[in-house]
Amino acid sequence: MSIFRAFGSLFQKDRVAGEEELRREEAVRAAFKARCARFKALLSANKRALGAMAGLEEAMRGERFFSLTFVRAGCTTVLTNVYNMVRSLNELCDNAYAPLVERIQEIGAAITADLEPKGHAESGPLVLPLEEAGFALSHEVGGKMASLGEARRNLSQDIPDGFVITAAGFRRFIEANNLQEEIARRGQLIDPSNLQEVFELSDSLQKLLESAPVPADLAAAINEYAGRITAGRPEARFAVRSSAIGEDAQGASFAGQYRTELNVAPEHLVGTFRTIAAGKYSVTAMTYRFNRGIPDHEVPMCVGCLLMIDALSGGVAYSRDPLGDPRSVLINAVPGLPKSVVDGTGEVDVYRVSREVPHTVTERSIGRRASRLACDRVEGIVEVPLSEQEAATPSLTDEQALEVARLTLGLESFYGTPQDVEWAYAPDGRLLLLQSRALPGADLGAHLHEPPEGAEQLAEGGVCAAPGAGSGKVFFLRRNADMLRFPSGSVLVVEQAHARWAPVLGRAAAVVAGAGGAAGHLAGVAREYGVPALFALPGALDILKEGMEITVDADARRVFAGRVEELLQGNAMPRRLFAGSPVHTVLAKVVQHIVPLNLLYPDAPTFAPAYCRTLHDITRFCHEKAVEEMFRLDENIFSGRCGKQLKYKGAKLQYFVVNLENGFCQTVDGRYVDIDQICSLPMRALWNGMIAIPWSGPPSASARGFLSVMAESAANPELEITNASTRMLRNYFMIDRHYCNLQASFGYHFCTVEAQTGESEQENYVSFHFKGGAANLARRKLRVQAVADVLAENGFIVDVREDTLSARAEEQPADEALDLLRIIGFLLVHTRQMDAALHREDSRVSFADQLRKGIAEILKMDRETA
Repeated sequence: MSIFRAFGSLFQKDRVAGEEELRREEAVRAAFKARCARFKALLSANKRALGAMAGLEEAMRGERFFSLTFVRAGCTTVLTNVYNMVRSLNELCDNAYAPLVERIQEIGAAITADLEPKGHAESGPLVLPLEEAGFALSHEVGGKMASLGEARRNLSQDIPDGFVITAAGFRRFIEANNLQEEIARRGQLIDPSNLQEVFELSDSLQKLLESAPVPADLAAAINEYAGRITAGRPEARFAVRSSAIGEDAQGASFAGQYRTELNVAPEHLVGTFRTIAAGKYSVTAMTYRFNRGIPDHEVPMCVGCLLMIDALSGGVAYSRDPLGDPRSVLINAVPGLPKSVVDGTGEVDVYRVSREVPHTVTERSIGRRASRLACDRVEGIVEVPLSEQEAATPSLTDEQALEVARLTLGLESFYGTPQDVEWAYAPDGRLLLLQSRALPGADLGAHLHEPPEGAEQLAEGGVCAAPGAGSGKVFFLRRNADMLRFPSGSVLVVEQAHARWAPVLGRAAAVVAGAGGAAGHLAGVAREYGVPALFALPGALDILKEGMEITVDADARRVFAGRVEELLQGNAMPRRLFAGSPVHTVLAKVVQHIVPLNLLYPDAPTFAPAYCRTLHDITRFCHEKAVEEMFRLDENIFSGRCGKQLKYKGAKLQYFVVNLENGFCQTVDGRYVDIDQICSLPMRALWNGMIAIPWSGPPSASARGFLSVMAESAANPELEITNASTRMLRNYFMIDRHYCNLQASFGYHFCTVEAQTGESEQENYVSFHFKGGAANLARRKLRVQAVADVLAENGFIVDVREDTLSARAEEQPADEALDLLRIIGFLLVHTRQMDAALHREDSRVSFADQLRKGIAEILKMDRETA
């Protein structure tokens, strides 16, 4: 072979070797790009999973209502994203963590079991006579009829004859018409907090039930029992009343939320049953269930049918006055039917009777009214005008008031708890028991005091229907449609204290009504919700003007102009309506499979799939192992191409940079990258914010702040830096030209920053997640709130939950997005360990002002260098 051919062969080999090396390099780059994409997918799924967990944790506090649909959706979101994390991790690690899939399936099965509605008896009588109803059958006849049936069997008190259409009867009606699936489907499509959507759902569901035929066997059973009672009583009519499961329960009375139809002819009972059943989906009933966390499937609508009494007088009695002297029985009475007492539409007579023997009438107040309610065979219920003498005549004699008091106290003794009793006097003079239920708020009491000095009093008088004080702007409700516009925090003002206004109570600061009494349904619900209520206030609708700010002192029965802070301090009742509710109970069960974190130490032998007991454990495991996999600098095949350690002014920092694509200005060899070699615009902006103003070091904390840090560190060993692995001290950037993702820890708190700052304004965003600290929760919350305040002022949409902050700005021009990153960079550095120094509201305000000054300086520096 000639020397030329030898050299040619050598050059050919070199060329082939170069091409082979280039192909290998391209393959490595492609694999690296795919690897980084999986890591980005894992981080994204992690963020969504933790966000959903935070939402479930917030709901656990029970301060707002949510539906079972919300719980299911939250669980589904967490499960889906945790599964995506596991899939991405196994793709990164060649399926090294396949057992995690089995763990997800096991945890998911446990969550599903807790979410599934509990079964009910498949069979049972469709109708039961009242004398067979009792507490043992409350799951089939409802609390209202169970209580009445128990009293009928065990007490000598007169109670009208009647029967109950049972839960089995209601289920027969629903199942015969295949309604349950459609009801559930429509219910899942609405936001329970949107009253307009609730109104629309209510209308559609009530129409659905009212148009459904009652199955023949149920109709026959109803007619058979009605025939037994009306035999020999040709004039007999019925009072048809709801007795839903859970109605009249302790702490959830459903007062006035369901329907009652009076003076119903026997031949109309089947159709009236359908009307009462449809009333389960009235706006008031559905809103009440939403507010109290009661799932629809747990409330089958039992219906009580009692002989109608054309009462001479009737009303409601409380065995203990919940708003005045608890040593008294409180009686509200009217001539005729007691309907106007419970629905809050009539002037009532009020009697107080001492509980001690011998009982005496200690107080009486006789109302003035123009008519009474009575039965009419043709019209049903009619108003009968009263003469002047009749209008001034008390509804009860003192002897009758004492008889009502003895009945009420006897029922309290029988049931073992204070009672709310509905009663009536029959035309033959007999005292009849119509209903008895536990009295909500029997341990409450009005707190009388002198008017605050300097406060302008607008009105005085009326009846304290629910204790406390509240302040807000006046909003009049005159029509149902007005409820759709009711602003949260306003004072609800109505002419009559009717139960139909209950859907807005959860948003009201207080209630004022021109008519109504403390025994009405709206009063009862207001006490349950903890909303101060003042009823029967003389001239209320003339004195108060739409939009004026007032303070309602229901205890002292006064209304003041403006906001009177002295009355509001410590006077608000808690509104933890959800705590202990059925939906809250379900949530409490499922979060035990989701939220607790048991994997605390990455270097421990228990940091393994077999020890993942919750979905949070799995997220922690996946994130830790993914970081470990991506940033193993020594043995990873992508060493030198994956994570490069950041250098700044010659110093090697605990920041590692992953170049996804075009994040470096040039090819960077070796294990280190200088900040000047990085051309990722968002990373440079973030870094410039971090270094713009030097950090002055840890703040000077008080002794209490220092002890708080020590206590938190002792309670949470994960915060102890000396126990951490080397990886925990590292901070990671993932970058390209217009994208940056930072995972970092700064003095015990942890953060994620993510940003896209390209040419398309619609695609740009800046996202910031901040959590933790070493001080106690109260101090951490002060720091987070200070950060939240300044971020909100700079255009971020901010969400704060406990010591966790999430902030996001979207659709930003690139230069504005980069400014936001400079702000975040400054905050990352200058919030370090500040939780130890914050202990009061004034310190939070001062800290926020310091942050504002620093941000202004940074933005000014940026403009000067531009």
